[in-house]
Amino acid sequence: MLRGAHINDVEHMNKLVNHFAQKDLMLPRSLSELYEDIRDYYVYVENGSVVGCASLHIFWKDLAEIKSVAVEEDYQKKGIGRQLIQKCLEEGKVLGISRLFVLTYIPEFFERMGFERVDKELLPHKIWSECVKCYKFPDCNEVPLMIEI
Repeated sequence: MLRGAHINDVEHMNKLVNHFAQKDLMLPRSLSELYEDIRDYYVYVENGSVVGCASLHIFWKDLAEIKSVAVEEDYQKKGIGRQLIQKCLEEGKVLGISRLFVLTYIPEFFERMGFERVDKELLPHKIWSECVKCYKFPDCNEVPLMIEI
């Protein structure tokens, strides 16, 4: 079942995201960050447990970012990640957002969903305000991709 995240989901989302961050497949998220941004998150629940999550973070009137897409390894390749991304795209469309971007270490997944690689310089400077706080800045090798909706 795909739904908006609840407060009780945050600790599991934190473990899920940071499991992949430890493998250098995504950036880590703190508990406080997840609690603060809980309204941005969707979760996929299977047998009462959160097995996937993703967030849609609004940056500007026409631009949002899809962040923290994670699916437990035992549940990968079952369409859960695709459903989470699709939910973010649908929500962006409902809100009137025309462009969504992602910064990822796994660009092929997003390319299969219609995202296209873009030059980092095309992203607004406001986005980099988050990047400068990251421990990988300025040597991050995340790939930026964007989709028009």
